[in-house]
Amino acid sequence: QVQLVESGGGLVQAGGSLTLSCAASGDTAFSVVAMGWFRQAPGKEREFVAAIQWSGGNTFYADSVKGRFTISRDNANNVAYLQMNTLIPEDTAVYYCAANPSQTSAHYWGQGTQVTVSS
Repeated sequence: QVQLVESGGGLVQAGGSLTLSCAASGDTAFSVVAMGWFRQAPGKEREFVAAIQWSGGNTFYADSVKGRFTISRDNANNVAYLQMNTLIPEDTAVYYCAANPSQTSAHYWGQGTQVTVSS
């Protein structure tokens, strides 16, 4: 079993920045090959945001955040980060950390953290 704990959400004005973190614990050495982020706004479908391969470091981004968001990881401490720059109101959502994500789902989920971007 893998547990994911997220932090770093909050309220920010358009054009500002936030950094989300996701700390993984449990049987991560045997269970986690990649980590990523999804987001979901009220009344909308869950949306893939970004992912990173744990060993190789390859990254993947949704077109809506490409060039603005950066995903990274600290392998030694089992932490994934999402640096969000040039935030816009459309980025407002609950952001969920995920282990072993695909384009549509994941094996493990964090509790979610609210990101609100005001105009």
